[in-house]
This record gives sequence, structure tokens and C-alpha cells, in this order.
Amino acid sequence: QVQLVESGGGSAQAGGSLRLSCAASPYTYRYSCMGWFRQAPGKERERIAYIDRFDSTNYADSVKGRFTISKDNAKSTLYLQMNSLKPEDTAMYYCAATTSPPCAWGPAYQHWGQGTQVTVSS
Repeated sequence: QVQLVESGGGSAQAGGSLRLSCAASPYTYRYSCMGWFRQAPGKERERIAYIDRFDSTNYADSVKGRFTISKDNAKSTLYLQMNSLKPEDTAMYYCAATTSPPCAWGPAYQHWGQGTQVTVSS
């Protein structure tokens, strides 16, 4: 049974850090792509980052250099390390996965978590 569960969201001050986790069932290695998306009120859903089965990564310009996506197949967990947080990073963050690429195409993602809220204050 496929299940993605995010955790690690919360509140942080600008310039601070948070690490989001996504526990994947059954295993992270079964997916061609895993990614992080976010959506803020009044804005379109944004793809933040993805990682493929060979650990190649890609980042949106809005987070490049500040966020790092990684996965630990042994723990079956996807991570998003968020550093140098900005108020505009405030959003609901979602973990997603797919067995069908392309990784850069949002609709390709078949499985989604319920989301975790990140709020960054100035």
C-alpha cells in the first residue's frame, strides 16, 4: 500500500532552517521520481525540487542554493533541508512520488502526501 507522510513542518524565523521528512511506504527506491511541492494561499502549486532513482536532483529557482532534497532508501524517507528561510517560503509543503517520469512534470506524480505547513516570520 503506497503511503507518503510528511513531517517536520512548523514555524521558523527568517534566516532559520527546517527539515521536512516524508516517510514512504513501501520503499523510496521503487519510485522513478520523488519531489517536494508547495502551495501558498492565492498562488499556484510550485514544484520545489525532485530527485530521481539515481539521485540526480533539480531545484526551482526560488529555492536553489537554499534547499536540498535527499533520500535515504534504507530508512525509506525523503528529506527537504530548508536553510535561509524567507517569509515567501510560507506554504503547505507536499511530498510526491511517481513511477512514471518525467520528474519535472507535476501531473506525472501519482502519489501525494497530505502536506505539512511551513510558516516563516520576518
